[in-house]
Amino acid sequence: MPSPQPDNTKAASLSPTFWVLVVIAITINLRPFLTAIGPLGNTIQTATGMSLSQLSWLTLLPMALMGAGAWIAPSVLQRFGARNAICGALLLIALGCALRMLGGNSAVLLATAALCGAGVALIQGILPGAIKRESPRHVAQMMGLYSCALMGGGAFGAQISPLAVQWGWDWRAALALWTIPVLIALPLAWYAFGQIQKSLNKAAVSHAQPQTNDTRWLIRRPRTWTLMACFGLVNGGYAAVVAWLAPYYQTHGWSASTSGMLVAILSVAQATAALTLPMLAARHADRRPWIAFTLLCQIVGFSLLIWQPDAAPLLNAVVLGIGLGGCFALMMVVALDHLPSPSQAGALNALMQGGGFLLASLAPWVIAQLHEITGKFEAGWTYQLGAVCIVCVLAARLSPSRYAAVMKAH
Repeated sequence: MPSPQPDNTKAASLSPTFWVLVVIAITINLRPFLTAIGPLGNTIQTATGMSLSQLSWLTLLPMALMGAGAWIAPSVLQRFGARNAICGALLLIALGCALRMLGGNSAVLLATAALCGAGVALIQGILPGAIKRESPRHVAQMMGLYSCALMGGGAFGAQISPLAVQWGWDWRAALALWTIPVLIALPLAWYAFGQIQKSLNKAAVSHAQPQTNDTRWLIRRPRTWTLMACFGLVNGGYAAVVAWLAPYYQTHGWSASTSGMLVAILSVAQATAALTLPMLAARHADRRPWIAFTLLCQIVGFSLLIWQPDAAPLLNAVVLGIGLGGCFALMMVVALDHLPSPSQAGALNALMQGGGFLLASLAPWVIAQLHEITGKFEAGWTYQLGAVCIVCVLAARLSPSRYAAVMKAH
């Protein structure tokens, strides 16, 4: 059984500025198709006749596919190479978004959600490892940028699609417009990963040393499952607010565009925290104090949604966004911290995302079921508050002094 080994092959093939541009261009496309649904939920239900539980599947299905797809991402990477895998995934997202022009019924909407979710899964399973390889001295900062672009794209989806409907667009066109930024990212990704592959091929020849691609041993590490649980329970909160925050406030009399603005504000706060907190934590090997801060923000945010939803909704959206976005980015960094090899660290990150997104995908459905039982969303927010408390216990175990011990071969 292979032990964790450092991977000294680095693809220093792109200028840092261009690499940053490529990461942003790709990552900004990974959430708009998801966050645009919530603010338009009532419109979609009216047009298609979908129930609340059926509507939850537009979030549940892509999140579940993000989980399952992340597990196969390392195998896809090994078989097809990064350029083909990333660009193929972008094409799936573009196709899924474009087909939403035909989304007059639930079957089409679910199929497009599946296409987008599969594409996102491959990118999320491959790109973090590429970031560690291309930016080995700035992993925390680059993962913060990655997470910021991810959440920023979510903010665009939550705000622009309902605004487009308000300006007179058909709701299907408002969902399909997210095809455009994907097509912009595609040639940039094709060129960048082509250059990276050339550099890797040259480095492999010059080093002439055996490399192992076997990462199956990672699944047998208890730490891998701990990371999955932390990532999944936190992202269940993200899936929950993406799916139900706008409909929740629409029951308080808010319009689609105004409730979409609330989700957008939350997403901007997520993006800001995702960018800044990993940078602040970069000087410290132990990320737990920063993770604790983000979990406290989530506890405050979900508590206010339960007991004081109308007290300061905009401020609470910022607090909750800081908690969700910062914790997402820091957990991505922590997974990469565990192993020195970019390929193995990327595989661990993919496993964490795989199990995590499968777990996270249940949250919107659970909240929909609790809503059907109680007639209110508060029970769902209480469920998510309990999940955050579980993460508090699990995250306390993520001491960097134990990384080598918990990931060594037995």
